[in-house]
Amino acid sequence: MQLLGKFKEVLISVLPVTLIIIILHYTIAPLAPGMLPKFIAGSALLVIGLSLFLLGTDIGVLPMGELMGNTLAKSKGYIFLVIVGFFIGFMITMAEPDLHVLGEQFGIINPYVSKALLLVTVSAGAGLFVSIGLLRTAYNLSLKRILFVGYAIVFALVFFSSRYILPVSFDSGGVTTGPMTVPFAVALYIGLAHMRSSSAKESEDDSFGLVGLMSLGPIAAMLALGLVFKQDLSGAFYNLGNSISLSALLPRLAREVAVAFLPMIIIFLLFQIMYLKLAPRKLLRLGVGILFTYIGLIIFLLGANYGFLPAGSQLGEQLASLSYNWVIIPAGIILGFTVVLAEPAVWVLTQQIERITAGLIPKRVMLVTLSIGIAVAVGLAMLRIYTGLHILWFLIPGYALALLLMNYVDTIFIAIAFDSGGVASGVMASTFVLPFALGACTAVKGNVLTDAFGAVAMIAMAPLIAIQLLGLVFKIKRVKAEAEFAELTKIEAEIEAEEEDLLNSQSLSENNPLQHELEDTNE
Repeated sequence: MQLLGKFKEVLISVLPVTLIIIILHYTIAPLAPGMLPKFIAGSALLVIGLSLFLLGTDIGVLPMGELMGNTLAKSKGYIFLVIVGFFIGFMITMAEPDLHVLGEQFGIINPYVSKALLLVTVSAGAGLFVSIGLLRTAYNLSLKRILFVGYAIVFALVFFSSRYILPVSFDSGGVTTGPMTVPFAVALYIGLAHMRSSSAKESEDDSFGLVGLMSLGPIAAMLALGLVFKQDLSGAFYNLGNSISLSALLPRLAREVAVAFLPMIIIFLLFQIMYLKLAPRKLLRLGVGILFTYIGLIIFLLGANYGFLPAGSQLGEQLASLSYNWVIIPAGIILGFTVVLAEPAVWVLTQQIERITAGLIPKRVMLVTLSIGIAVAVGLAMLRIYTGLHILWFLIPGYALALLLMNYVDTIFIAIAFDSGGVASGVMASTFVLPFALGACTAVKGNVLTDAFGAVAMIAMAPLIAIQLLGLVFKIKRVKAEAEFAELTKIEAEIEAEEEDLLNSQSLSENNPLQHELEDTNE
């Protein structure tokens, strides 16, 4: 019954993307012969896989993360937190499937930065900021200050790093936090926050923010790498790929996902042996959840790689080859609005937000806000490809606005906004939106390293602004409600005071002898 509910939820989310691609295929952007059936098959696999994945995270991954977070909360020294946090962040990020997708696409185009080098650099940055995030919760450090300092360092590096690595640096921050990292990291952080926070309000505020910090680390690490690799890559190009057969994809994806799960399982088993000592029945339930998550993620990635990635690059190339190639901008807006709903990590985070805030921030409101923000972001990414504008014309004003809004929004919305930026730019962004951008950029003969890469970064930036604007609306409504309540309380107090004065005057009148004599005389 629970699986059926997940299936319906995911089907409603993925169906709009599929319908849009089919409509474009039969109207202005026909895909290559045989590609449409593969895309439809990929969509079906995606729905089945995501349903199993979400069920598995509920049963296995989230409880595991919370148990480990509770254990970390009992540690008395910051050195233990730093070491364990870095190790967890590095190992899980190193095996994140959508980071591998980004690494493969970038490594093919940039001959100087291999996939392995990108993976190690990004994972080290993520691990460092996982440690910082755990310390932030354990010692009640200010999220605002950490983010301000972190982004100050990032934008200082921007002006000295290679222009060919700059866009993918911000992309890496987005894809780092994908379907494997987010459930585990969020649950780990929530467990630590509940154990360390002295009040429910502190626990709620501290339960988010780690995903946002994990996204910041890879950006800084890749920009630092760009200080070393400054080769001229003005002639870089992207070779549009074809769909790979399911028989070739399945064993490769099974191995990759197994590698993605192995570090997390090993770490949890060490915690089980040394600290947790859970009963066999509970371990079995966690194991079943992990198995569902493993199978679901394989099926999901199978559908994404078999249908979405090649269809994305072909669709982008077809639309950008039209005489009215400006159509890639509205097409990007429509795709951005719908693609985010198919991100597995988005569903996990929005469910966690609704649960932790006791329904104060409903999942539906979060999903609509994210969809609108990311629709605008993908549209701007297509505008950048169409015009050749430098990515900093978008990133600097965008992040400046996001940092400015932090001064006017409650802490919980700041943390959720930066977390949402990481999760919204996950598997679907790397397997569909980025190939779409690469195909479009190839058609207009742009430089893919400077013009196409960065599309994921635009997606990652959008929620920082959209969710904080939502938080601003919530705050204005709350302040207005509090003012109305205060005014109502004041009026009630005045009425009560007047009634009390009236009663007092009547009482004095009844007890006044002179008043009684006057009344008798009148009679």
